[in-house]
Order: sequence, then C-alpha cells, then structure tokens
Amino acid sequence: MRDALIPQALPAANLQAPAPTPTHTQSAAQARKVAEDFEAFFVSQTFESMFSGPKTDGPFGGGHAEQMFRSLLSQEYGKSSVRGNSIGIADQVYREILKTQEIR
Repeated sequence: MRDALIPQALPAANLQAPAPTPTHTQSAAQARKVAEDFEAFFVSQTFESMFSGPKTDGPFGGGHAEQMFRSLLSQEYGKSSVRGNSIGIADQVYREILKTQEIR
C-alpha cells in the first residue's frame, strides 16, 4: 500500500536522502561571524519586505532590473547595519551558539 503512494517517476535516491549533520564552529570568532551573518540576513529580509510595497512608475522606474537591484540594495543595507550599529540579534545568536556548543 505504501509503495502505491510513492510516485514512480522519482528516483529512489531522492526519497532516502541522508539527514544533514550539524556543523560546529571551530572558534568563538567563527561563531561571532555566523551570528553577524544571520543578523545581516534577517535585517535584509526585513528591508526587502518593506521595499516590496512601494510601486514605481514612469520612464525610469519599475521592471525586472529594479526588482533585482532593490534586492541587492536590501542585502547591503543588512550588512551595513551589522557593521555600524547592530540591533542586537547577533549578540543573542552569538551567546546561544557559545552556550549550545560550549565554546569558551
């Protein structure tokens, strides 16, 4: 019965993929970088959500290129917010990484 539910077009290798293994950071500096990267990603996603609302019209606005460059701009805003004045997410994530992996 169970075999009837599995689509025959899918290869068997895709159905039994191994679970990903968690990786551990090698140092506190690497944990800090991971935490800052996470905050930058989070902030950039927030900016993308904010910028998705306004629509631009006219001869110099809109289109596929603007969507692409707006996404890149959001990513850079996220990175610069971490370099400048962080909102504190990286600090919390850093502490949790250290606590979870017991890096001292």
